[in-house]
Amino acid sequence: MALISCQRLSITFGGPYLLEDANLQIERGERIGLLGRNGEGKSTLLNIILGTVAPDAGEVVRDAAVRVSLVEQQIPEGLPGSALEVIKSGSFPATEDHHAERLCSLLHLDPDQPFSSLSGGQKRRALLGKALVCDPDVLLLDEPTNHLDLEHISQLESIMLRLRGSVLFITHDRTFLQGIATRIVELDRGRLTSWDCDYPTYIARKDELLANEEKEWALLDQKLAKEETWVRQGIKARRTRNEGRVRALEQLRRDRADRRERVGRVRLQVQEGARSAAKIVEAKRVTFGYGAVDSSPTHVVRDFSSAIHRGDKVGIIGPNGCGKTTLLNLLIGKLKPQEGTVRHGARLEVAYFDQHRDELDATATVAEAVAAGNEYVTIGSDRRHIYGYLQDFLFSPETARQPVGSLSGGERSRLLLAKLFTQPANVLVLDEPTNDLDTDTLELLEARLVAYKGTVLVVSHDRTFLDNLCTSTLVFEGQGTFKEYVGGYSDWQRTVAGRDSGQAVASGGGTKVRGPKGKPKSDDGKPKKLSYKERQEWTALPGQIEALEHELHGLQTRLADPTFFLGDAGEIRSVSQRAKEIPGEIDEAFDRWGTLDERT
Repeated sequence: MALISCQRLSITFGGPYLLEDANLQIERGERIGLLGRNGEGKSTLLNIILGTVAPDAGEVVRDAAVRVSLVEQQIPEGLPGSALEVIKSGSFPATEDHHAERLCSLLHLDPDQPFSSLSGGQKRRALLGKALVCDPDVLLLDEPTNHLDLEHISQLESIMLRLRGSVLFITHDRTFLQGIATRIVELDRGRLTSWDCDYPTYIARKDELLANEEKEWALLDQKLAKEETWVRQGIKARRTRNEGRVRALEQLRRDRADRRERVGRVRLQVQEGARSAAKIVEAKRVTFGYGAVDSSPTHVVRDFSSAIHRGDKVGIIGPNGCGKTTLLNLLIGKLKPQEGTVRHGARLEVAYFDQHRDELDATATVAEAVAAGNEYVTIGSDRRHIYGYLQDFLFSPETARQPVGSLSGGERSRLLLAKLFTQPANVLVLDEPTNDLDTDTLELLEARLVAYKGTVLVVSHDRTFLDNLCTSTLVFEGQGTFKEYVGGYSDWQRTVAGRDSGQAVASGGGTKVRGPKGKPKSDDGKPKKLSYKERQEWTALPGQIEALEHELHGLQTRLADPTFFLGDAGEIRSVSQRAKEIPGEIDEAFDRWGTLDERT
């Protein structure tokens, strides 16, 4: 017998049904991953199962002895007491105190620290302990990996795998889902569908199902159009036969009216800025710390050296609070190093995605947050109305007039992406961009960033995202030290595993910190400085590049004019040929400038 049986559940809050005649069985020992777009009603389903929300129709059948606990997505404000007291508040009177103390130790929490002073990740761990202390038969988790670093995500995975009870969890972390779920349930347009397979198989089967649905709908639409044409022409055959056909037409109309289309996908378009220099950032022996001037500072970045080049996709990995955001700010110039130097290449256009969403004014409307009160935004060469642009990010005109403070976490992330992509950039700096994004939006963002020709610096705890995007990773290794590895998260893990097992790391395995290329040496072994002529060339190259780009723009404008091709054939050939030559000359100039710049 199922521990919990949800039978024909329906609920709405004034709009389309979040759940419509939905059924779900939770068996003993299952670990069910619940998927669906932001706003589909996943959190509502968890609260219905918990009993805090009543459905409009249907029922939840469970034995009175079944214990159910929930860890909510949003951290509640103002919880009193210490971390241990919060954990103990979830226990039954018969539960012994040592169980709560053991959970506090297992979750690496200071039992005496006030809950209000904990970080976001620590608060989430304390709330997990509160849910676990009563030994629930069914544990409900709403985005449990949000705000957790990689170490604590792995720890959470271990706890989930050892649980005796059942788990129903909402997540957009694909690696977590693949490692934990024994079954996947999808909430789509009010219906729950169970998939007894792993995540990659689910994706393939889901795509096939949607393709078949589209074909079926296309056939029904063709039939409906044909019958509508027939009825407008008048009834010409026997009356009884025509009445049956009319009734069938009326049923087709009802079926078409009841059809629920899928929510559209976010349409992301990353605006690429002007081409930057070949070398984006060169950091040499950078050290930075916090602390009083008259005392020894706490170094969060120590003796860091690296070079980041145009087109690199660099991930930054480390536990919460280790200094990842500080390192980002040092690299882009928001912070000045206390020791060492950070040099930037020419023509950098930086766009920054802030993990705390501080760039969003909670009192402004959604439209004002993106367009700063303007009616139009400029995207590339297009001028678009703000409401039309926001619809690309699934914000309706009604939502665009609401205050930012009323949005969910996933909606705020989409809004910040919408704001970020209104500005052209050749360097994208993304601090925890994956939090709260649903899987469809996350995978689309990932694809756009992979295709992006500029440079990406990203802090993330999403292992699949790092694997699919990053060409290298900067990994925190303690005491302010960050070391660079080639590839993403899995490449780093393999390198560390090989090193720890005593295996020799192959050449180019990525354990060396990538620094600047070696400068040409003179006969005495010292770095060869620029000659007077080379220095003059180095000074003049940015202006030459700008002139070439201006010339190219003028030629492209002429070629875009249809009347130009009515003129002299020889001029058309020469302009077309010159437009093809200039991009190569620009690349050569950038490469030459980068080579000379390394020797300055």
